[in-house]
Amino acid sequence: MNPTADVQAVLDRVRARYGGAGGPVGATSASTSAPPAAGDGLFATVDEAVDAAWEAFQAYKAVGLDGRHRIVDAVRQAMREHGESLARHAHAETGLGRAEDKIKKNRLVTEKTPGPEDLEPKVWSGDRGLTVVEYAPFGVVAAITPTTNPTATIINNTIAVTSAGNGLVFNVHPNAKRVSAETIRILNRAMVAAGAPRNLITGITEPTLESAQALMAHPKARILLVTGGPGVVKAALATQKRAITAGPGNPPVVVDPTADIAHAAAEIVRGASFDNNVICTDEKEIFVVQEVADALLKALSTSGAVIVPPDKIAALEKVIFKEMGAPMKPGKINPKWIGQNAGKILGEIGIAAGDDVRLAVMPVPVEHSLIWTEQMMPVMPVATVESTARAIDFAVRAEHGFGHTASIYSRDVTTITEMARRINVSIFVANAANLAGLADGGEGYTSFSIASPTGEGLTRPRSFSRERRLTVAGGLRIV
Repeated sequence: MNPTADVQAVLDRVRARYGGAGGPVGATSASTSAPPAAGDGLFATVDEAVDAAWEAFQAYKAVGLDGRHRIVDAVRQAMREHGESLARHAHAETGLGRAEDKIKKNRLVTEKTPGPEDLEPKVWSGDRGLTVVEYAPFGVVAAITPTTNPTATIINNTIAVTSAGNGLVFNVHPNAKRVSAETIRILNRAMVAAGAPRNLITGITEPTLESAQALMAHPKARILLVTGGPGVVKAALATQKRAITAGPGNPPVVVDPTADIAHAAAEIVRGASFDNNVICTDEKEIFVVQEVADALLKALSTSGAVIVPPDKIAALEKVIFKEMGAPMKPGKINPKWIGQNAGKILGEIGIAAGDDVRLAVMPVPVEHSLIWTEQMMPVMPVATVESTARAIDFAVRAEHGFGHTASIYSRDVTTITEMARRINVSIFVANAANLAGLADGGEGYTSFSIASPTGEGLTRPRSFSRERRLTVAGGLRIV
């Protein structure tokens, strides 16, 4: 087996699929604009970026846990000050999503990504002595970030990875290289001012597929952290290094007859329209039981969605699909409409809707290709089924085994439990938007690198740590 050849083959397939600017997810070829200037953590080559982060990692060992807390606090404060402007910059540069939602994403990861407190040691004390397990860093983590969540992913990854004591090198998406570079600069300055060594996080000024390949293959990159599409995930897994990969999702929603329909509709619109559906956790399709289907559609309409009439569905299919899939199979979405406002998409089929319209809803049969496609735009297919059991069956199938995210609206604890057990996802939400599973409206912590393919789920500082055990046999037990 030739790992380098395997990586190159996968990257070639990514290039063939997403070769131009505007590719939807993962690392793609570089955009044509001039690269950002070097400095404040930015370097012209992969070797320079990795070597600088490696040197910083060596110095970071002396900072200690108190120092890490201080540095992460500085990161949070810098993003409280600059998160809004970076979100607006991300929207302007990528053309994806909604600026107001990107502001919320930056705020969410700033406040709710775990810090060094996540590394609390484990201790066993008994008649045979004392054992302590502590969480140690690996070294340098290589991160690939997407165009869909450029600043939020960098903020989240920086807090989690450096809290664990590691250095970090980014190969960002070329279509977001300027805002990503600015985020890295601001973070570097804040961290250094708080006592971190220079270049603890670094990036490449001109990120490309080739630089992504070189970074993933670099001998000093101990762990790969990939947040992107299926092609770059496969490339990371082909390196034979430890890879933490956040892959695709097609999160289904089930609405059963016991649900609070008005609440379900409002939360579905909130979640499915968030940042114009570019987040992998966003709701992608609805299965509603027949007896409450009409009520749900009416409630969706009063919650800010537009219901596409039957005579407009064929026209909408032609707009959003580059190629329709066979029944119950994914199609190919037209990348032109990924992350665009619902009103803009509806305007293409003659439906006048302003930018305040958050979601277009398409009532379709269960076999419709949009049900089975990760659309990444605010066009939500709704399929009516005869029973809750059938709704759960279809939800499990439509999720494609990605293991990512799913949700249900139900007052029946038995039904909630059954779906949660059957669908086997990293994030399962009952009676709220999927955002609640990211700690926006729910308890817990957040992450924008959700590693379903490799099993870590919502990544946190422990995800980037080694367990080290110290055992003192027959001693240090003081009771």
